Amino acid sequence: MTTQLPGTLADRIRGQVIRPEDPDYEEARHVYNAMIEARPHLIVRCAGTDDVVAAVRYAAESGRAVAVRGGGHSVPGFGTADDAVVVDLSAMQAVDVDPQARTASAGGGTTWGRFNDATAASGLATTGGIISTTGIGGLTLGGGIGYLTRGAGLSCDNLVAAEVVTADGRVVTADEGEHADLFWALRGGGGNFGVVTRFTFRLHPVDQIYGGPMFFELADAPAVLTFFREFIRDAPREYGGFPAFQIAPPLPFVPEDRVGEPFVAVISCYNGPAEEGARIVDGLREVAAPVAEHVGPMPYPALNSAFDPLVPPGLQHYWKAAFVTELTDEAIATHVEHGARVPVVNSTMHIYPIDGAVHDVPPDATAFGHRDANFATVIAGMWPDPADDEANTRWVRDYHAAIAPHSQAGGYTNFASADDASKVADNYGANYERLREVKRTWDPGNLFHLNQNIVP
Repeated sequence: MTTQLPGTLADRIRGQVIRPEDPDYEEARHVYNAMIEARPHLIVRCAGTDDVVAAVRYAAESGRAVAVRGGGHSVPGFGTADDAVVVDLSAMQAVDVDPQARTASAGGGTTWGRFNDATAASGLATTGGIISTTGIGGLTLGGGIGYLTRGAGLSCDNLVAAEVVTADGRVVTADEGEHADLFWALRGGGGNFGVVTRFTFRLHPVDQIYGGPMFFELADAPAVLTFFREFIRDAPREYGGFPAFQIAPPLPFVPEDRVGEPFVAVISCYNGPAEEGARIVDGLREVAAPVAEHVGPMPYPALNSAFDPLVPPGLQHYWKAAFVTELTDEAIATHVEHGARVPVVNSTMHIYPIDGAVHDVPPDATAFGHRDANFATVIAGMWPDPADDEANTRWVRDYHAAIAPHSQAGGYTNFASADDASKVADNYGANYERLREVKRTWDPGNLFHLNQNIVP
């Protein structure tokens, strides 16, 4: 087969092909993480599935890697690479909601902010992330943890169908009845199996939630974390909050003389009556007095986008992750020690509860391999100045090394960094060998290897 030239590729698609010599290239080659410095061969801004097919076939024929970019939030920068063909899905953000069926179908480049706004008009939502500028694609394919996890399951648990461009340039629909092995692998196996150009999700009633952040003194951190550990075991599934360590940003509800100080925080989200949400949140006030809080009824999309200003594009990113079965006293002491050292306002540590509906799904029903974990920890180093790279990455590494003895062997793949490639088997967990079998079926040549890669 004759390899197409870039000019020929440009003639075949409705979107835009951006070459290194084009004026848009410098802006287009950058991704969310400013630590990533790559010069791809081409960036194809796809207008539809046919464009994705053309780009994937061109990459395969020319022997180049495919870098898939949805929201572009990948911490390792998997949405770009030197000499790669970037398949940019960001223009593919159409969302179609069926309120009667309680489903929504969305293009592969859709962000959670756009998705939530579309479904909220019908009083519906599905599990998304914590930052609204995150793409639905990467989050869902890696599992999908968010505010609604305990009540609705992971994002991948709510995926009912996916349109996929495969390594050989075909377009297939994967669901429980068609290409079931591929559908199984897409739900937790990452971007290893193709480019998902359309996702169809199950939706749940979500309108006004009760929640928001509460900041507590560091001295109260052991009591707050211990209370949360005990509370969450039997908490209503409608509650989807999490504890964190966070430097207080300059917001109106934070006392001016406390801005810039580190705190232990709890971010609450209760999907139910406001009075019940208030009662639950009051339990935290019985443990310790909040220094600052912004808690009350609000639309779910408002909470989902509340932290967006802290993580604008262009920050340096270095993250580590761990799954946790039990949040022991020793683990809490370790979090208090290292969380208090959070270096900048953008950086944080979150402990997401992943029990409830996540545990209802059998361990082998999807590719997500850590159904036995009760928490997913992320240490998210994010900072604006490259001069601080060494100090900030050291904070993340030291923190992760300290909690490792209290954690499972693997961590959530969506939170993994580029230097976690040696941990891929542990990160995918119990279903790794089956994932390899599916990989051999759908991508035996490993065309899609710019991800937390499953080698065929």
